[in-house]
Parts: sequence; structure tokens; C-alpha cells
Amino acid sequence: MPIINSIADLKNEAAAWRQELHQNPQTCYEEEFASAFVKNKLQEWNIPFRDGYAKTGLVATIEGQKNTSGKTIGLRADMDALDILEKTGLPHASKNVGKMHACGHDGHTASLLAAAKYLQDTKNFNGRVHLIFQPAEEGGRGAVKMIEEGLFDAFPCDYVFGVHNWPGLPIGHIDMRVGAQLASVDEFNITVKGKGGHAAMPHLTHDPLVIASHIVIALQSIVSRNIDPVESAVVTVAGLQVGTDAFNVIGDTATMKGTVRTFNNDVRHQIRDRIETIATNIAKSYDATAELDYEFQLDPTINTADGIAMAQEAASAVVNPNHINTECPPSMGGEDFGAYLMEKPGAFICVGQSVPDDKNSPHNHGLHSPYYDFNDDIIPIVASYFGTLCEKYMPLS
Repeated sequence: MPIINSIADLKNEAAAWRQELHQNPQTCYEEEFASAFVKNKLQEWNIPFRDGYAKTGLVATIEGQKNTSGKTIGLRADMDALDILEKTGLPHASKNVGKMHACGHDGHTASLLAAAKYLQDTKNFNGRVHLIFQPAEEGGRGAVKMIEEGLFDAFPCDYVFGVHNWPGLPIGHIDMRVGAQLASVDEFNITVKGKGGHAAMPHLTHDPLVIASHIVIALQSIVSRNIDPVESAVVTVAGLQVGTDAFNVIGDTATMKGTVRTFNNDVRHQIRDRIETIATNIAKSYDATAELDYEFQLDPTINTADGIAMAQEAASAVVNPNHINTECPPSMGGEDFGAYLMEKPGAFICVGQSVPDDKNSPHNHGLHSPYYDFNDDIIPIVASYFGTLCEKYMPLS
């Protein structure tokens, strides 16, 4: 079965929704335009919803022709944009200077709306579908906030599914895998407090730059010497600040910031403890101190085996099964959808959107690029995938 016919007929209208969303981007917890846009469509189609989750988030519910199976499924789309100045020059480019839908959340939202219209029009399933329109995926942990505010208490789901457009993967191709699809994302800041002084008399100081430099180098040994080689992890120090603009002054403090990525929550805690031990003891050896501020931000996105089996079955009904890779490599990128999968089984898959034959296509630029644009041609693929998931998991017969 290819793209669902009624969804294919909706393509141009759905593309117009997406482009209107693209023109009006707002960042985390400020997605008032997208939230209102979604509500207007849901009201037009007589789909009940509850708003107010995580400020701008909402959840809509569609019941099938029958609701005797007791089955429920959750489908999620993120709505937020990024603090990026768009440089695509497209007719539907952002009207909000310095804000841009550079990760395709406008397309995710439009795709879930297209699926919502199809499911509401046909109701070709026995059960209940919850449509999760989520704010603040980009660094705001919107998924976590919605869960904390009782998402799954009010809207129980047997499974939850999400998608992400994927530049670099051709349109019509889909990547998925059992287990870790995306990494956890943590942030850390280390403040080294030494003793400043005149650069000509370093023996009278406890130079925080020297101390911080030793810490940066030592942190690189964590992955190679403390983590089991069969695990994967990244420890990156992305910034180091110390001193003043003066060439002859040694400052009192140095600060560094970085990120930790892994696919295993036990490894996350192990790395955090090692960072603290290394920083504290190196600073102490120089008669200084080091303070660690570590934030566990996003869980790894770990697909369950049954969730991937359902995803593969549904995707195979929409695209060429030979174009579905169920053994794609995991990515060290992060996604707060992992929080849902810590609560419920399900799957997060990557839907190809690139156009290999057109090297100048904005659909080929990487996520978070100012030249990127979501490919409207994949809206029918995503919407059909969502609709098929529901119909196969909750069949009428």
C-alpha cells in the first residue's frame, strides 16, 4: 500500500500549513502561533483537545469507529523553532528576524495535522489516538515538562511514536533501529578558583588557566580509560574562559563548559562522577578548587523491539520496504522524545528528505543550518505512516 490516497490529495493544503508555520517561528515555550494554528485546525475538524500543557502544548484525542479494544496510541510532533537568522531566501522564509524553523518542526506539526484530519475523517480503527503537540524540544525539555504535568495520567498510551526528518537520507527512505537511536544530552560547567596576580610573577599565583588546561586534557581520558570499550560516549569541552584582556594579568578564576553524550544512563552517571573527581583533584594539587555544575538534560532515545516491529510494519505499507534500514547506526545527536520512551514503549524513526539529484536544494542542508528547509514532499509519507500505525495496531475487524 503506497501513500494513503486521501492524504496524498491533502498534500498541497498541508504544504501551505507548513509554510505558514515556517513564516512564524517561535522558540521554546513561546510557540503561541503554532499552538493557536493547531487549535484552529482541530476545532475546524471537531477534534477535542486539552491545552495548557507545558504552557503552549496540547493533546487532542480521536476515537475510532469503535472504541472497544481498550487500545491507545500516542503520536507526537514538536512545534518550536531556533534562534537562527534564516538565509534561504525562500518566499515562505521566516518573518521573525533571528528565529527560524531550521530543524523541521514546522513540518512535523503539519504532518501530524494531516494525519489528524485523515484519522478524524475515516476513524478506521478500534481504539483511541492521542495527538501530542509538544513545545520546547530544542533545549527546553518540553517532553519532560508535559510528562511531569500528567500527560500520561490524563492520556494513557500503550505506545508512543515520533518521527524526525533527516537530511542526508533520500526521500522515500526511512531509518530505524531497536535500542538507542539517539544519545543522551548532558551539560556541565566547571569553575576553577585559583589565585591571580602579575603575569611576571606566576610563582605567587595559583594560575587557573594552567589548572583548567590540565583538567581539559585529563577529561579526554575518561572515554578511553574509564568507560567499557563496548559502550559509546563523548566528553567535549566546548568553551574555556579565563582572565581579562590584559596581557600581563593572571586571573583568579577559569570557567569551562561542555557536553556529555552516551546511549547508557549508567554511563552518564559514571562520566559525571569521573569529571568531578578529576577536576576536584587536579585543582587541589595546585592549591585551588574546582566546582562542577552538571545537568542531566535529555535521556537517550531508546526504541523498544515491539515499537520498532510496529514501525517497520507501518512504514513498509507506505514506502518501498527495501528502503527501510532497521540497522542504521545510532547518532550522538539528542532528542527529548527519549523521555516518552522512558515511560512507554514505542519508536522514534528518521524519515529521509534529501533530494540527491538537486545539489542546490535547501532540503539537503543539515539540521540547524540557516539554509535548511523542510521538504513538503514527505508530509504525505509521515502522515500515512502515522495513520497506518493506528489502523494496524487497532484494526476495526
